[in-house]
Parts: sequence; C-alpha cells; structure tokens
Amino acid sequence: MTVKSSFFAASVAILIVALAPAQDALVGGPYAVNVGPRSATVVWVVNSGTVSLRGPDAKEISAPALRSEKVHFTGLKPGTSYTYEGLGLAGVKGSFTTAPSDPAAFEFVVYGDTRTRHEMHRKVVAAILKYSSPQFVLHTGDLLADGADSGQWPVFFDIERELLRKAAFFPSLGNHERNNEQYYDFFNVSTPYYSFNWGGAHFIVIDSDIGNVSRSESARDAFWTEQRRWLEEDLQHSQSAQFRFVFAHHPPLTAVTRRQGDNPQMTALMPMFEKYKVTAGFFGHDHNYQHYVKDGVNYFITGGGGAPLYDVDKPPEGITKMVVSTEHFLDVKVDAGKVHVEAIKLDGQPLETTVLGEPAETR
Repeated sequence: MTVKSSFFAASVAILIVALAPAQDALVGGPYAVNVGPRSATVVWVVNSGTVSLRGPDAKEISAPALRSEKVHFTGLKPGTSYTYEGLGLAGVKGSFTTAPSDPAAFEFVVYGDTRTRHEMHRKVVAAILKYSSPQFVLHTGDLLADGADSGQWPVFFDIERELLRKAAFFPSLGNHERNNEQYYDFFNVSTPYYSFNWGGAHFIVIDSDIGNVSRSESARDAFWTEQRRWLEEDLQHSQSAQFRFVFAHHPPLTAVTRRQGDNPQMTALMPMFEKYKVTAGFFGHDHNYQHYVKDGVNYFITGGGGAPLYDVDKPPEGITKMVVSTEHFLDVKVDAGKVHVEAIKLDGQPLETTVLGEPAETR
C-alpha cells in the first residue's frame, strides 16, 4: 500500500494543470485549402487559452490550446479570384483563385523544410512574396520541428501569414509532422495522400513518412502497399492530363552521402513514374537544391526553406543537372504547353532555369 500511495502522489504532482482564461486569439490564417475549380475551404486557427503543466521539480511547461475553424464554399466559378473576410477573422481579409477547369496559364511555388531557423524561414517567405505571384503553393513537408507541439504552430503561421492570405496551400507530410492530428485538422486533410487538378495539370501528393504511420511493421507495410496501389491507379486515370507532377517529402535519390539509400520505397517508385510519364517529381527532406533527369523524368529536391543546410557531396553520376547547398524556393509557370521551373535564391537571382518543353504524354 505504501508503494502504491507514493506512486499516486507523484502522479498527481506531475499532472497539475491550469487553464488560463483568455478570449480566442487569431494565431493562424485565414488561408484557403482544398481549392478546386468550384469549391474551397477557408480555415483559421485560434488560441483559446494556455495550458500550464507543473511537475514535482516546480518546472512549468506551457502550451496554447489551439483549434481550427473552417468554412466550406461550393458553387464557385473556375479560374476566378475571390476575397474573403467575416466573423472570427477580426477584420482580416484574404484571397484565393479557384483552379481553372480547362488548360490555362498558371503559376505555383514549391518549397519545404521550414522547420527551424525561423529568421531564415521568414526570409524565404519574403522572397516568395517579392519574386513570384503564385495561385497556390506546395510545401514538401517538415513545416515545423515537431507537429505534436502546439506551441510551434503559431510560429509557423505567423511567418507564413501574408503568403497564405494570397495563395491556396497544399501540404505534404514530413517526418517532423509526426503524423500528428493537428496537421490534418489545420489543413483539412482527410488522408495523408491525395491528388487534384489545376488547369491541364494533375498533381499527386503522397505520404513518404512511413516511419510515423504505425509502430507495427505489418501496418506500415500494409499502408505502403495500399498507397502504392492508389498511386498507380491515380496515374493511370490521369494520362489525359497535359502534365503530371508528384510531390512527397522523402526523395528517391540524393547527393547527400549519408542519406543515400535511406528511402528504398521511394526509389522503387521511379519505374512507375517513368511508365506513366510523370513530368516532374518535387521532394524535400534534404536541406539544399538538387535536380536530376532520369529516363525522361525530372526530379527536384527543394529543402532550402530554413532548416540547417546539408552538403551535396556525392551527386549521382550521369543524371545530375545541378546540386547546391543554399536556401531557395521553386517558382513554376505552366503556359502554352511548357513548364518553366526556376530555382530562385533569396536575393531573387536564379540558381537554375529548366524548361520542360513537351507535354508529358508525348515525350
């Protein structure tokens, strides 16, 4: 009885929790997600108070209590710009453009690995705002250092605020999101992999973070088998698209020596990308810029969003176009049957410009 009583007392001491009363404060957004030709969702994140946790050592840990608010819109017009404001947004305005339903010119931005060095993340977002005008942005994962830590999300949203109020946001899961429910809630994502159309292009976002799917190896294997089946079916059904783009966090190949061979499940997808004529794949995880072309498919690694840079010390032979360790983002313009991919440094200078001149199905 003595042992049980002591354990109970210690547990109570550790779990003393205090909720500080506060009015809801806007800490994220508003921003548009799940934007299609005729529908969109506007989301904002509020802090309804602070939870403090104190243990026997008197050390206090505090975290905000966050929740998302969402409004779904349907019956919209394709290729049309909308502005929004209203209750809960504290007079804040935002805008987004719906996807065109037919082939049309459009621009999007790709970047990733914004998880640390917040001052550098802020510079990357400022450069995107200054040197591009995207209708939407695609994040290749590792938005923050720990997706389970509610205290980190307001920092991310503060840095991204102006960009998210101007362009729709499409995220992919990184390993630092920890497959946490806040990722799904804040971006209104129902599954870890999904696809969408924008004009004449088809976009596929897959979940390469197998390690956080489950502690069970059999469950991880089952997830990957099901996702791979879904991916192949999606590629089969999108062959009429003018271009096909695939996004994920982990790359299938890399110039970072210590990471080579780390993602065999992604490397194994490369023959499928070739078979179904994927125009380009965009990935993160490695904190640098890399570009390869193998069997007609372009592979871009864009992990220069703020996390500490990695060396590009062993580029794969025969397929390497450029590797450089620097902060950057990708500005992609689709127009008149061509795709212009420009890797841009924070001062606006181009690292590399790539023109994919023919539609994927005729290459």
